[in-house]
Order: sequence, then structure tokens, then C-alpha cells
Amino acid sequence: MKNNLTLEKVMSFFRHNPSLNVNGVNDEAGLPKRKLDLVFNSNGSRKLSDEDLVKLEPILRKYGYSESLYQKARVISIVNHKGGVGKTTTTACLGETLVSKGFKVLLIDFDPQGNLSQILGVENPEEQVADCLFTNMPLPVVQILDNLWLAPSDISLAEIEVDLLSRVGGDVRLRHKITPILEDYDYILIDCPPSLSKLTVSALNASNSTLITMLPESSSLKGLNSLLNRISEVKEHTNRDIVLDGIVFTMVRKNSVHEGFKDAVRSSMAADFRVFDTEIRHLVDFQKSQALQATLGTLSATSEAYRCYKEFCDEYIAYLQIVKS
Repeated sequence: MKNNLTLEKVMSFFRHNPSLNVNGVNDEAGLPKRKLDLVFNSNGSRKLSDEDLVKLEPILRKYGYSESLYQKARVISIVNHKGGVGKTTTTACLGETLVSKGFKVLLIDFDPQGNLSQILGVENPEEQVADCLFTNMPLPVVQILDNLWLAPSDISLAEIEVDLLSRVGGDVRLRHKITPILEDYDYILIDCPPSLSKLTVSALNASNSTLITMLPESSSLKGLNSLLNRISEVKEHTNRDIVLDGIVFTMVRKNSVHEGFKDAVRSSMAADFRVFDTEIRHLVDFQKSQALQATLGTLSATSEAYRCYKEFCDEYIAYLQIVKS
């Protein structure tokens, strides 16, 4: 059987499986000492030979590799029925930290407020998501950083929501636009509006999974059951493949109210779905990033705010590997 393993596939497999020991796999495959490590850190100046790849393939298969694995992006909707709970910040920062690990990431602004586009410095986009949903135009994307792209939106998206309701296949139009580009990215993150509208349903229909951001206060529980019911309805009727990845607490303060709320949520809901251990603290650098229209990593890669999302990214990737195994 022909060996179709490539260096890019090997690197992608390790990016998705950060707990794998590079030197351990290297030695199992019988490669020269630290060759994999040296190749990965050579910025393209070193390569793996065909003989190296033949030796590597059975070892990687032992750890779960297959030809179809990671060929298409995982599409994740970032959702909540409320505004001001960190959806847009999570979309931007999780996307940026995924890029820092070597992944190719597309962010889709699917909120008519266009906040994601604005904080990434794309205002009044000439071409945007709304322009493509009912035309032959492909999904418009602009590059923000190396390996980070954005499909922008503004208030024009609100004007086509009635079309999503009235036109045939309206709530799967976004999915149809994403499908041709799934092999171009590792992750596609969709920033959803603060509602249970047709826009949110369309995003869920286009996704493999969904992530809920939650402010740890009692007001956040109001409507949560409605959101969970909507996700269940989408899974039952229009997108059977979607899964709920879980809840991440955002804008967390060190006080008894937040601590009590988090404990209550974990004790009552952790049996049904994951409540992530990593918490996103309430920090001023998030507001600075938005005001300066700069990503957190660009603004300060050593800040506590950026570290919060790096730690969450690590936990999230590890969780995805458990789900796939």
C-alpha cells in the first residue's frame, strides 16, 4: 500500500495531540536521535525522507492517526443567549491562541453588531458574510495575522435575517458556504449573536460543536435552559452531528458570589456536559485590546489575560482529543 504520510500531516497530528512525546515517537520509529524535534523546529530547512515517513506511519497509527483525521476543520459556534458574557472575546482570543500552536484558523463574525470585526480592525467591510449567503459569492475572508483569517460582518447581517426565515434552505446557507473551505483550516470559530435567533440556529447548523461562555452570576442562568433546548432541537431536527463541548466561565472575579455560582453550576451540570476548569478572569487588558483594535497576543503576549486563554486553549484541545478517542 502506498504511503501517503507527509511532513505536514505528521506535524498536524502532533499539534492536535500535544501530550504525545515527540522524542518518544521518534525513538519508537527508529529515527536518528531527536530528528523529529529538529525537523519541527527548523522552519522548513529540514525534511523527513520517504524512509522516515514509512517508519513513522505504523507508530502514529498506534496513537490514533488515520488518513481522514484532521482533513477538515472543526467548526465551533461560540454561543450564549445574553450579551456581554465574553462570546466575542473568546472567539478572538481562542482563535489567536490556536494560531500560536500552529493551527490555521478562520473566525466568522455572525453577529450583526460586528464587534468581532471591529476589534480585529475591520470596519465597514467591502465584502461581508451577508453578501454571500443568497448569492454565488464564496464566503469573503480577510487575513488578520499569519494563519488567522476573518469573515467580517456589520449591521447588514441583520437585514438578511428575514431571508433566512422565508427562503428555502435559509438556515443551512452558512453551512453551504463553509463546506467548500473546510480543508483550508484546522478550526473555524463562529461568533454568534446574543439571542436564540435564526442567525444562531444557522451557525449551529454549520457547526460540529458549540461552546457556551457564561458569566458566573445568577442572571446568566436565566434563559440557559432555553439555549440548551435550542441546541437539542438543532441536534434532533437539522444537525445530528453537533455536540455541546461545554461551558467556560468568563469575566470571573474573586468574590463569594462568583465562587458560589461556579460551585453550583459544576455540581448540578457537570454530569451532563463539561464545565471547563480554566476560567477567564475579569481583566482590563481585554478592554484595552478591543479599544486598540489589536489581538491580545499582539498587545501583550505575556499578560495574564493572554495566559488565561492559552491555558483554556490547552484544556480545550486536550478535551477534543478525549472526545475523538
